[in-house]
Amino acid sequence: MSKKAYIIGGIAAVVVAGAAYASFGHKTTTTDAKTVTVGRMADSKQEDAIWKVVSKTAKDKYGITLKYKLFTDYSQPNKALADGDIDLNAFQNYPFLENWNKANKTDIVSIGDTFVSPMRVFSNKVKNLNDLKDGATITLPNDATNESRALKVLQSAGIIKLKSGDTLTVKDVTSNPKNLKLKEVDASQTIQALDSVDAAVANVNYATAAGLDLSKAIYVEPATGADIKPYYNFIAANAKDKNKTLYKDVVKSYQTQAVKDEIKKQYGVAEVAVFDVK
Repeated sequence: MSKKAYIIGGIAAVVVAGAAYASFGHKTTTTDAKTVTVGRMADSKQEDAIWKVVSKTAKDKYGITLKYKLFTDYSQPNKALADGDIDLNAFQNYPFLENWNKANKTDIVSIGDTFVSPMRVFSNKVKNLNDLKDGATITLPNDATNESRALKVLQSAGIIKLKSGDTLTVKDVTSNPKNLKLKEVDASQTIQALDSVDAAVANVNYATAAGLDLSKAIYVEPATGADIKPYYNFIAANAKDKNKTLYKDVVKSYQTQAVKDEIKKQYGVAEVAVFDVK
């Protein structure tokens, strides 16, 4: 063989080898191109059941294989997303993400709403908020996000009025006809004090942990409107990837009647699908 032929043959071998690597290497297979890893909290079998429905639609309708990375700490999913360890995550609401982006200088955005867990008002003394006596005491969470939300729940019920704004405290009450005593406590303690107060505004997770029947709430936060919209959960992506068709198809796989039915099956009235809210 001539030296020239040997060189050409060697180049051809390298090209073939490169082509083989492109065909079988990790980064370029057809399977990997249609695989999306979603970060979630490892918190419940109910969520597993819901995402199983999402996975089926993604695979059957869009040819996408969904993989999941489960986390046990709320500080982890956004860091993993920003670092490129996962493609999407689904665990947070808008105030949480806003604070995260500011604190960590990241650019993560929502690409599709999923569900919301409306706050509820419980009472062992009255059946309706309008039946509260003058000077009645209501407990509500004392952390910035939940206190503001709880106050807006009471405003939506028509028993107080507030200044306009996103983050409010009891000092921002402008009208309180019944002179209600709004007692700020740790969110986990709102329900624990129920026997010693007239009513409590509580997050669903604390109410269910205390064994309360959610259907017995005397008032439920409306699932639509500007006040609750910030508390919608959603699927998130890095801003640079927000328009990727692949990720949009994952959102479409979640936003289906089948998932809506599964949410109701798994959570009853505790969670409400909001992806079709107008």
